[in-house]
Amino acid sequence: MTKSYLTRLALLGVGLLGSTPQLKAQFSLIGQLRTRTELRNGVANLPLAGASPAFFTSQRARLTFGYKWERITFGFAVQDVRVWGQDASTISSADGNRLMVHEAWGDIVLLNRADTTIKSKVIDFLSLKIGRQEMVYDDSRLIGNLDWLQQGRRFDAALLKAQHNGWALDLGVGFNQNTDAFGLAGTYYTPANVPTSALSTQNVTLPVPSGFLPTVGKGGAPVVVNAVSTNGQNQQFKSFQMAYLTRKFRQAKFSALVFKDDFQKYRLDSIGTASTGYVYGRRYDQSGTNSRVTYGGMLTGQSGIATKVFWQAFGYWQTGKDRDGLQIRKAHHYGANAIVQKGNFGVGPGYEIVSGNNDATLKAGETNRFDPLYGTPHKFWGLMDYFYAGTGSPSGGLQDAYVKVRYTGKRLSTTFDIHYFALANTTYNKQPDVTSATPLSAKLGVEYDLVATYALNKYTMLEAGYAIMNGTNTLEYTKQGTMNQKDKVGTWAYLMINIKPDFFASK
Repeated sequence: MTKSYLTRLALLGVGLLGSTPQLKAQFSLIGQLRTRTELRNGVANLPLAGASPAFFTSQRARLTFGYKWERITFGFAVQDVRVWGQDASTISSADGNRLMVHEAWGDIVLLNRADTTIKSKVIDFLSLKIGRQEMVYDDSRLIGNLDWLQQGRRFDAALLKAQHNGWALDLGVGFNQNTDAFGLAGTYYTPANVPTSALSTQNVTLPVPSGFLPTVGKGGAPVVVNAVSTNGQNQQFKSFQMAYLTRKFRQAKFSALVFKDDFQKYRLDSIGTASTGYVYGRRYDQSGTNSRVTYGGMLTGQSGIATKVFWQAFGYWQTGKDRDGLQIRKAHHYGANAIVQKGNFGVGPGYEIVSGNNDATLKAGETNRFDPLYGTPHKFWGLMDYFYAGTGSPSGGLQDAYVKVRYTGKRLSTTFDIHYFALANTTYNKQPDVTSATPLSAKLGVEYDLVATYALNKYTMLEAGYAIMNGTNTLEYTKQGTMNQKDKVGTWAYLMINIKPDFFASK
């Protein structure tokens, strides 16, 4: 069914585009088939001692349709994401299909100084982009499309985009709700992929009612169908408001970001009876939100001619309350890096810090943890996704000192990165057989990442990677709560084939 749907959509686009030469210049249709075969033996968390590695192939099939007129730009992307063999049957309709709309947006030009038919010349350019869309700012550190994941990331949002005298300003808003059904009052939002049922304390399966999110025991972590976002997030925002300002100055670029996300308040509750047992959880029926504000800026640039130096420096801070209502104090994320490029080769160091809780000074009801929002952690803190990805990160924060080596040829490109990871703040070992207030060693581990890409043709890229994490007991304890129970070496290998044809490009 999925293949039939995509085929009909493609044929419809071909028919429209082929009808007249004028239409051909306005339409685009780009396909993508991306398979990735992985061998995982300690990705995101250290593996159990003696455990066998996982091996699988995942796939994304995406079709992106575009239309552009002088005052309107329209985009629509449909995709199917699946793991080979996950279907219930090759002949059953219960095939676990993952067909979804990835993007569906329109960008309407409101003002344009270059357009003589628009009388107002207040600013150079102004447009409104509204609908389901990818959002990518700077290097995707805090806001990005997370393209490494087969399903990617998108936002349901409205963006007012302005340009004037070399400056660019984006103002964005989003407001999430679970349903538009009749009979519902208020705007309470249950912000997770809630299971339809849960097992009670008496091992009885109970249906989960609307507005309720089960937890692991009373006051424990939420139980969701799958991860809501990066950094092990278990609660999607109810709304957001943002402003992004940027400008280029010769060979340098400045950008500033203010991002406010609001989380629905909740109360601890339970469902069930004494005879059936209880399922503990959160009831999202409280008025108001916990609001968090992230703000900061980034500078990037380059210098030199024969030998070029590419550099970057950034700093961000957070304040307000986190999704659980904890007061955020002194949360920050900053760093700098540089690459010296001569010919096809480049090498350079970098250092970053993401603040975390200091067990020696932390007060009740507060947190010092910086949350890297909705970025692309895979790109920055090691390819094996131990930090700020789907399985979260140590509460003590992160220091990352690294060296990157790269080669860029006409068809072949390679990168080799070495990361030294350590806790950013004091974290106590709270195991029962350890003396109170005993700090853990700061070292988390060293990761080695090797990637090679090869352009087979203008539409096909081959990519292969291999990574090793040499972890420590601190990594095991801060991520999984145990010591000396996991192998300290994790490995990962993958081969990815990315086919991305532009169906109407000239030969």
